[in-house]
Amino acid sequence: MKVRFFLSILYALGALLGGAGGTGADSLWTNGGGRSLFSDLRAYNVGDIVTIIITEVSSAKSEATTKTEKETATSVGPGVGPLLKQFPTLGFQGSGATSATGSTTRTGTLTASMTARVTRVLPNGNLEIEGTREIVVNNENQKIVLSGTIRRVDIAPDNTIRSTLIADAKIRYEGKGVVGQKQREGLITKLLHWLF
Repeated sequence: MKVRFFLSILYALGALLGGAGGTGADSLWTNGGGRSLFSDLRAYNVGDIVTIIITEVSSAKSEATTKTEKETATSVGPGVGPLLKQFPTLGFQGSGATSATGSTTRTGTLTASMTARVTRVLPNGNLEIEGTREIVVNNENQKIVLSGTIRRVDIAPDNTIRSTLIADAKIRYEGKGVVGQKQREGLITKLLHWLF
């Protein structure tokens, strides 16, 4: 009885040790790309993706005021000689004033979120990025195209960066469709603006 119990324990230990040696241990968790689970997940190499938080607000205001005044007075007396002495004294007086005021105000706001791909790593470690986001709703096509250069230190731990931190940023927002066509000037309006 004791021998049988002892043999069953040895058999169980042998099966455990043999099974552990014959199969490799696999992790239930994957880190997607070979990086350590403890490494930084921010964009570093060509092909990496970074999320751009676009918050662009531009405002410009220009004012100009012009005011001019001018007064002129001239008088001519009688001349020398018997004929010119007969003319009375002539006087001319004039004044003019001009006043003008003008102002121009323009404000633009663009808020969006999109991803961009690292296209090049510069020698100093900065990253060149490019991204396109296209949305079509009810035959209205809206497209955002972004490019520029970012610094790795400006990328947040959640792999996002604000658009205000992009150097040489080029952000283009386009819209095509019924609404976009209505925003464009017609042919006759363009002709009138060209003539006048």
